[in-house]
Parts: sequence; C-alpha cells; structure tokens
Amino acid sequence: MIEIGGQPILWHIMKSYSYYGYNEFIICSGYKQQIIKEYFANYYLHRADVTFDFSQNNSLEIHNNIAEPWRVTIVDTGLNTMTGGRIKRIRKYIGNETFMLTYGDGVSDIDIRALEAYHRSHGKLATITAIQPGGRFGVLGIDDHSVVTSFVEKKRTDGGWVNAGYMVLEPQVFDYIEGDHTIFEHDPLEHIAADGQLVAYQYDGFWQCMDTLRDKIALEERIASGNAPWMRWKNA
Repeated sequence: MIEIGGQPILWHIMKSYSYYGYNEFIICSGYKQQIIKEYFANYYLHRADVTFDFSQNNSLEIHNNIAEPWRVTIVDTGLNTMTGGRIKRIRKYIGNETFMLTYGDGVSDIDIRALEAYHRSHGKLATITAIQPGGRFGVLGIDDHSVVTSFVEKKRTDGGWVNAGYMVLEPQVFDYIEGDHTIFEHDPLEHIAADGQLVAYQYDGFWQCMDTLRDKIALEERIASGNAPWMRWKNA
C-alpha cells in the first residue's frame, strides 16, 4: 500500500492488468489486511465528487461516477503464512481456471495479453516472466526452447535471467504446495521446473521493483518526469 504518484503500488499493478482487460483480482492479504480492505471499501467514495448535507438527515449525494470495472476479492491468508501457503489458501476462489500471479512490489510495462498467449502456446503448468536486471535476484536456468531447467532463488549473479514475478499458472500448481510454511519460490517452483513444466517468458522491456526507499524515489521521479512506462493507461 506504499504510494507512488499518490496511489498505492497495488493500484498501479491492478491498473496495468486492467489496461489489458483483466479486471478480476484476488489479493492475498495478511499483515495489516484491514488497510487494504478499508482502501477498497472507500474507493468509490474517495474518487467521486460528493455533497454531505447535514441539514437533510446527513444525506450524501454523489455527483459523478468514477469507478474501475474491477471485482476484488481480499483473502485473509494468515499473518505468518509463506508465499506458497498464501497461494494455496486462495485455491477455492480460483477453481479449475488458469490464473495469473504477481508480487505486490513491482511494476512493468509487460503486455499481459502477450504473456497469457505465450503461456497457452507452450502448454506447460507455469510461465514465469524472466528479465536481466543484474545481481541480487533469483536465477533461472533456461534452455534453447525457453523451458526453465532450474530455479534458484536469491543467488547473486551478474547478467542472468531472473524472476520478475509476472506469472501465468494452471490450477495443478496448487498440488506442488504443501501448506502454510511453503515458500513458493523454493520447493514448488523448483519441482515444477524439474518436471519440465516451467517455461520462461523472456522480457527485455521495463520492470522495476520497489524493495527500498531508493526504488520508491526512482519510481516517483519517473512519474514526475512523465517517463513511467508501466502507466500505459495514461495514454489510452
């Protein structure tokens, strides 16, 4: 919920998906989940022009209709649950559908429709977006057919392909997750890769995480200068 450009980074991520026509979201919440719930509970009110008339029984008049075409499900996935466990807990909301997954701390100008089409063309259980930002991220081993042969999280490297977090997954991936203690980037993705079911969408466009204050400042500066590639909806 940390803001860049006056809006939570979560909002920026959702706007990116919505730009490509994906408008149904499931948010895996935990720590301070009430802040996310209150944000969406008041979303419509905060973005509309309103008149509060206290002389007429405290009436409320909304003058315009500013709303997103979103359906947002916020799930309490536990305070201390690991990433895999959080995914496992939303299984009943996913059912047997293909679904997309991303982290809540990074933005990209990736074409989500192209990512989905790439996933479906390979027929694998999981597609993960791979980028080359230099060190400090997990490393993917990728063969000549774009199949991920190994997944090693958080190993320092230079120039390797790394996990950018934008994924397309088949519901069978739930079976690779044991429970709340499971870290998705460890056993599940490692085993999916070992089974030859993880394919990489190699992307050389814009991607930026927000792990530090320096990252936040850099994103703010991009917005202020009008050079925010992920905000494609601005020019729509």
